[in-house]
Amino acid sequence: MNLEKEEKVFKIEPVILYEDADVVVIDKPYGWLTHADGYNEAPTVVEWLCRHVPEARGVGEPGYSPKGVSLDRSGIVHRLDRETSGVLILVKNQSAHQMLKQQFKDHKVYKEYRALVYGRLNDRWGTINRPIGRSAKDHRRRSAERGAKGVLREAITDFERIGVGEYQAEPFSYAKLIPKTGRTHQLRAHLRAIDRPIVGDTLYAAHKLEQSNNLALERLALHAHILELELPSGQTKRFIAPVPADFEEAAERIAE
Repeated sequence: MNLEKEEKVFKIEPVILYEDADVVVIDKPYGWLTHADGYNEAPTVVEWLCRHVPEARGVGEPGYSPKGVSLDRSGIVHRLDRETSGVLILVKNQSAHQMLKQQFKDHKVYKEYRALVYGRLNDRWGTINRPIGRSAKDHRRRSAERGAKGVLREAITDFERIGVGEYQAEPFSYAKLIPKTGRTHQLRAHLRAIDRPIVGDTLYAAHKLEQSNNLALERLALHAHILELELPSGQTKRFIAPVPADFEEAAERIAE
């Protein structure tokens, strides 16, 4: 991320979509880490939460970097990649953490994303059912392709093609993605595995970036749009993080 983009990211704050005694639901900006990773100096949702709700400090479970360094994960029950924007639920107390963590573990949480991908998705609807392991070529990546190493974990993603078209004579597709499991980098690895990587993905689509117009986007084209789950209060609620303006403009470019 260049200096100008970093400055813009640091100026943006999460938008609160919902809040009660147990949780805060936010629209996480692109470029923000969910929690510190031991490598980047980007702003984190954890820091923001602990300023907004000081009593959330220490809630949850500690995390550790690959080097074994302790990471503050206060209030975190699930995460979004730094490059992914969208809806994220945070907790204020330990009982809320346990209750929501169990829902995510049992795959009872509905999650819906929007993505722009390179190439044409030929099927209107489909399911990507490919186990995910670690990439043999890059330790930062996961892989749903032949040759993945380590433990292969079940990973299932439903998709729906919303639109398909061309921008400057290059084909792209706009898609709804519904992960049925919650593996690290699942959507990015699954789309890469079917040769329709997500636009702007420096980790999984590096082979496309230099050759493509990238829909004139300067970000990863992945947004967590909807989250539906039962709250500690007993209510089932659906939260929607609006699709960012630059993302919608890119989608319109292939609809013209």
